[in-house]
Amino acid sequence: MDEAQGKATAGLILQGLRKRFGELEVLKGVSLEVHRGEFFTLLGPSGCGKTTLLRLIGGFEVPDEGRILLGGRDLTGLPAHLRPVNTVFQNYALFPHLTVYENVAFGLRSRRFPEAEVRAKVEYALGLLHLESLVHRYPHQLSGGQKQRVALARALVNEPEVLLLDEPLSALDAKLRAEVQVELRNLQRRLQATFILVTHDQEEAMAVSDRIGVMEAGRLLQVGTPEEVYERPRTRFVAEFLGVANLIPARRVGEGVETPFGFFPLQVPWEEGTLALRPERVELHKEPVPETFRARVREVVYRGAYLEVFLDPPLRARTALRVVPGEEVHVRLSLGGLVVLHE
Repeated sequence: MDEAQGKATAGLILQGLRKRFGELEVLKGVSLEVHRGEFFTLLGPSGCGKTTLLRLIGGFEVPDEGRILLGGRDLTGLPAHLRPVNTVFQNYALFPHLTVYENVAFGLRSRRFPEAEVRAKVEYALGLLHLESLVHRYPHQLSGGQKQRVALARALVNEPEVLLLDEPLSALDAKLRAEVQVELRNLQRRLQATFILVTHDQEEAMAVSDRIGVMEAGRLLQVGTPEEVYERPRTRFVAEFLGVANLIPARRVGEGVETPFGFFPLQVPWEEGTLALRPERVELHKEPVPETFRARVREVVYRGAYLEVFLDPPLRARTALRVVPGEEVHVRLSLGGLVVLHE
């Protein structure tokens, strides 16, 4: 591949981005590569720096250090309106005095596209988001889900190389949010565009993403597919933020580790540390089976598809086995599910 082809296929590259607001360092040297045509999610709690990172990519803030490259071009010093990037904000930011059609057409008209081209592009975007029947409505006449689709259409009509999504589904109720997540993922696949989503919702990140970047306190802790970050978390924070995790203290003994639940043949790189195990990797049995230990059921929570079971000694399990508080069960931990955490 020659240099010109390499630049054409290059994705978004962030190099050592740092950002301070007064004495507070919000981003602490974040580096990342988002592949072209990828649905990438920045996931983390409030205040971790994910929205600031999105604003740097969009050109709404300027980094104190580092560079932002897109398709081989350096965007670091470019203002927002000159970047091939569009943002869908949490509050939709629709113009209340304009119809759905006029909202979607606004950006194209401000860039002085011929009216015939505006009409063609707007109609295409409205069709993508199933908004054809709403073209004459105003924002106050739309539901939350409809407003969200209008905001997406308005961003997509400009054909950005990168679409930034700043917690766009947070105002929707649970059922509608799940529906729009599916629509969003299908839309990204049809367009084969680069989407970057910011969210604090772990289930949302898992549902839509090709890869997830988990952030905490201004740092990018781990990047991987949803399966990788869930099944193989690197740190205690990632293990706990991506769902429920049993954290098991362990110390190395010979060819394995000693834990409060017994000895396991597991190679670890430390003398003493912590293992993580997801609740669904904790097996419960009514009768003794090999490699089990006894535990007592402390609490049972019905979750529909499974029971969440709290045990003594302290462990959480997800199971279809019907158990009741006070019952004694036999527990087996899946060795393949034990993950060494790097604190």
